Amino acid sequence: MCSDRPYGAVELMIALLAREVSGLAHVVAGALSPVPAAAALLAQAMGPTRASILGSRHFNPFSEGGRELFDCAAEGRIDAFFLSGGQIDGDANINLLAIGERSHPAVRFPGSFGSAYLYFLVPKVVLFREEHSRRSLVARVDFVSAPGRSPQNVYRMGGPKALVTSLARFSFESRFRLESIHPGHDLAEIRAATGFEFDHAPAPAETVPPSEEELSLIRGRVREEVAETYPRFAASLAVAPA
Repeated sequence: MCSDRPYGAVELMIALLAREVSGLAHVVAGALSPVPAAAALLAQAMGPTRASILGSRHFNPFSEGGRELFDCAAEGRIDAFFLSGGQIDGDANINLLAIGERSHPAVRFPGSFGSAYLYFLVPKVVLFREEHSRRSLVARVDFVSAPGRSPQNVYRMGGPKALVTSLARFSFESRFRLESIHPGHDLAEIRAATGFEFDHAPAPAETVPPSEEELSLIRGRVREEVAETYPRFAASLAVAPA
């Protein structure tokens, strides 16, 4: 927890990601993604949104793994998905493969799985990255696992709409625009920590902190529900007062 604020950085990210998908019918959080999973569950707790969490037994309706997920996306039955990568660049390309030379990479990531497929089909993709640094937010990714933009003659239903990090929130159309800066940080810090160029207002807004209702749900119902899939992550969250 932050010493000068009644919420932590992860709680702020959970609240922001949940706001991005609030009110949508069906939101999916991928594997090994505890923060988006908590955000999807928070959106579900606050409204009509249904959350599907890959890796969960209770909140995962897919019985055939990735194939059923991909079919669902192709049929237009997923409204939002969360994506991240070892690198994200100014064109919203993500890298889930490796850093360095193709034949001798310095770092290897888990792999792309269905990221490119879902990036094209899901109407709203929300990017996230806890680490906000020039190492993770780069001018150009070393490998394009999933492209953020496509040529005009390429049919594409979905794509990136926002990026939420530990420092700020960006929107995305043809390029990123800084929409708000989290409390305790400033524009100079965001510029220094971001490897790509972005648009912004002369005085960017401050991110709205989590509400009492959001914090109560994160520390209570959401913490309990996400523990089924991510017990260590749930244990790291604050506990709602008895």
